[in-house]
Amino acid sequence: MNSYSKLLLRLSALFAFIGAFLGAHMAGAGGYAFRPIHAHVLVVGWLTLFAWAVYYKVFTPKIGILAKLHVYTAVIGSIGLTGGMALYIFKPAFLPETVNTAVYIGGGSILLLSFLLFFLLTFTKEK
Repeated sequence: MNSYSKLLLRLSALFAFIGAFLGAHMAGAGGYAFRPIHAHVLVVGWLTLFAWAVYYKVFTPKIGILAKLHVYTAVIGSIGLTGGMALYIFKPAFLPETVNTAVYIGGGSILLLSFLLFFLLTFTKEK
């Protein structure tokens, strides 16, 4: 479980850096186009992943497969939601709009599943 904690902690640190960078960019540019992405990067990416990293450091859930599914859906979902949101908002010309929307919705759905799995984990007993 310590490897789960380390993975989530490192990813949360990356999200914290990206969120701080986006905030600094918006402040310097005087524009707020990145505001929803900035907020989700910090709340989902930094705070939530950090909290889950602490959970895996403090607790050892009994159901290993549930924990594994939770961690991998957390990683995929947090990257998918925030990256998909950026694609959806900025609509890059090299991708069809349906791809932008699919990544955004898919990432959000996977992250929602991750929250459900975490909820279920809180009812498992420690080893």
